Amino acid sequence: MKEKKSNSYILYGVGAAILLILDQFTKYLASVYLKGGSSLVIIKGVFQLHYLENRGAAFGLLQGQKLWFVTITLLMLLLMLLVYYRIPMEKKYRWIRFILVLLTAGAIGNLIDRLRLNYVIDFFYFELINFPVFNMADIYVTLGMALLIVLVLFYYKEEELEVLWPFPKKEQKK
Repeated sequence: MKEKKSNSYILYGVGAAILLILDQFTKYLASVYLKGGSSLVIIKGVFQLHYLENRGAAFGLLQGQKLWFVTITLLMLLLMLLVYYRIPMEKKYRWIRFILVLLTAGAIGNLIDRLRLNYVIDFFYFELINFPVFNMADIYVTLGMALLIVLVLFYYKEEELEVLWPFPKKEQKK
């Protein structure tokens, strides 16, 4: 069982690293080929690649709040590691492990940008719905959270998720 758990940690690290490399590589390509130039239209009126230096969060919120973003990201990464450590090695928890890989890669991808550049490089733009410009790390986080919501609502029972929470549950008074 210990070997299985060790392999799980290796897969977690390798999976997150692969996604992180993809995120950073696409941001590098965006900075080389899109920065300072015009947008690259993929489907006219629908989708384009558009370079944007985002100093805030989605929808332009919290502009210039680097310390806040770094602190929250580090706390969330710590919480995700604690949860990953607590995941039982049963098959039914595979999706949780996958979700944590996505969330970890997304969080670290944007954290690297904030620490290195003081902004996050965004470049995907859905013009059709005027959706905020985003990047691969944002996709990982969004996909991970969407999967988590679906699993919590329709797949896992409450008691199956209690084992993941790293903090003791308070006893309810009667």
